[in-house]
Parts: sequence; C-alpha cells; structure tokens
Amino acid sequence: MRHKAKLSHFDYKLPEELIAQYPTTFRDQSRMMVLHRTDGSIEHKNFVDIVDYFGEKDTFVFNDTKVFPARLYGLKEKNQAKIEVFLLRELNESLRLWDVLVDPARKIRIGNKLEFGEEGGAPVLVAEVIDNTISRGRILRFLYDGSHDDFLKDLYSLGEAPLPQEIKRPAEPSDLERYQSVFAEHIGAVCAPAASLHFSDIILHKLRLQGCNLAFLTLHHNLSSYQEIEVEAISKYKVENEEMYISAECCDIVNQARDDNAQIVAVGATVMRALETGVSTDGYLKEFSGWTNEFIYPPYHIHLPTAMLTNFNAPKSINLMCAATMGGEKYVMNAMNVAVKEKYRFGCYGDALLIMD
Repeated sequence: MRHKAKLSHFDYKLPEELIAQYPTTFRDQSRMMVLHRTDGSIEHKNFVDIVDYFGEKDTFVFNDTKVFPARLYGLKEKNQAKIEVFLLRELNESLRLWDVLVDPARKIRIGNKLEFGEEGGAPVLVAEVIDNTISRGRILRFLYDGSHDDFLKDLYSLGEAPLPQEIKRPAEPSDLERYQSVFAEHIGAVCAPAASLHFSDIILHKLRLQGCNLAFLTLHHNLSSYQEIEVEAISKYKVENEEMYISAECCDIVNQARDDNAQIVAVGATVMRALETGVSTDGYLKEFSGWTNEFIYPPYHIHLPTAMLTNFNAPKSINLMCAATMGGEKYVMNAMNVAVKEKYRFGCYGDALLIMD
C-alpha cells in the first residue's frame, strides 16, 4: 500500500565526483540512458538520440518557468557584515515585500537594514527586515520609490544564478544563461527544471520536423527538490506549495495526444507533478491556475504521461521518487546504480534519463 513507502528504499551511494559542477559545452551534448519500464532493460545513448524514439503526434510537455537571479549578497547597515540573501518569492508588489532566506540567520533581526550594491557612494537598494518566518526565513521590505519594473531591474541586476548546493563553486555569469531553458518565458522560479536544460533549439526543431507536438505549462519551481526529507515514512512528508498554470492551449495539445494514443512525455518532475495536478477524473487535462503540493511516489498511479525525461537525481530526493513512480522502483534504483558504475553525470547539470515502455 502507498503508506508503506519508505525513505530508505530510495537511497544509494553517489560519489561526489559524479555530481556535475558545470554543464556540457553544448546543451544537447550530454549522455542519455534509456530505461524501458516494461522489463527494466537499459540502453546507453547520447541526448541527441532522443529524436529517434519519438515521431508523429507524440507530445512533449515542458515547463516554461523562468529562473530569476535569486541569490544576492548584501551588507548589514550597522557593521557592514556580509549577508547572503536568497529571494524566494514576491509577497506584495506595491509594498516591495519579499519572502527570503538569509545566511547567517543569527545575525539578522527584525528592524535590521541591509544594503545591496553600490553606486556613487550609496547602496543601489536598501531593505528592512520586518518579520521572521521559518528556519532562516525573513520578510524583507525593499525601500524603493521607483516603478515596479525599475525595482525588479535593479534587484535582478544585483543577483546571481541560484545554483543548488550540490554545485560546490560560485555562480558565474554564464550560469545565468545555462541554468535556464531555451524556452523559459514566465519568470518566477528559483530552481531550474533540470530536464529542460538539455533541449537546444536544434533538438526542438528536429522534433517538430518529425511531427512531434510541443506543449508548455508553467510551474514556478521552489527549493522543494533540494530539501532534505527527515522522515522514514514518506507519507508523512509534505511538499511545499508551488504556483502553477496550465493553459487551454496546453490542454488541447495534451488531450489530443491522449485521444491519438500517442506518447505524452513529461519533461521533468515539475511537469509530471503539474500534469497529475491538472488531470481530471475523466483522464483529460484541465485548465489550472493556482498552487500544487502534489507529491508523487510509488505506488502512485500516473494518469497522463506515458514517458518521462529526467536527470539522475540525488538519493532520497522527491524527484527520484517521482522517477521511480514512472519507471518502477526496482528498475529506477537499478538504473541509478548502473549510472554510478558507468560514470554518468548527476545533478542539474548532469546527464539525462529517459523512461519509456
């Protein structure tokens, strides 16, 4: 039964040196493992070979969220102590209120002011701490008199790509481009949908030439994929809410693929979660605007996607559990161990895993 799923079932030994610290030179240059979920068989391919597995009427569903430069470094007004601020989401546009994480949190109290950047001897932005949230969380009010567009322009100009902690290096300017899909459109994520990073414009063009359909939805990915799960009984874990939107156009494309008995490929765990949130009891995808905390783990029954593209995910992660639901726990965990043996690259900048029949 579902309630018997255990965290330890999704553990494996991942050597740190296999976690990719940089992307490949070209987006579509990574390796790709193909896992056939019917019998657990594995093929070793390159990502460019993905076009050989799909054809007329098959449909890829992508998350077109756009990552914003969420990691900033500021100075505490009184003593100029350096503070890292990680922007999570804007709470109130007119009041310039933001939900953030701060490090070191012990040094930041309500009433403190933080200064960001410097121009003409004055800070570019100043923010006041007005409340505490959970853990390292704070609510900041940015003191800014200009327009909201100008405010965001200044704010984002001070930030850097919010690379996850698995990447043990400082962010570089090139990460602003590479930690982002080529079709990213709607800004709001602090984590990139990693499976999307493999797709170049050339690969997308080839898929279209072969008659494949491309559908887009939006799920603004937060830090949930990287949060450590501390309970052995997975059913007791709660995933944080994430904002998502599914348009009528996306529904039309996906539902047509369902009627045509074509492949529906969920590109990443965020797409899988969004599709399973939006699917109705009749098996068709419905328009959606709101929030989801859908948590997919075995033996959940997947309703819409027939295939999934993902990266090689960290042990005990919710993304690994989602992949195991698609491919079968036994087969996916075996695939992780094979990937370690074959020295695939893991993590958001790593290689791809295609799960299909």
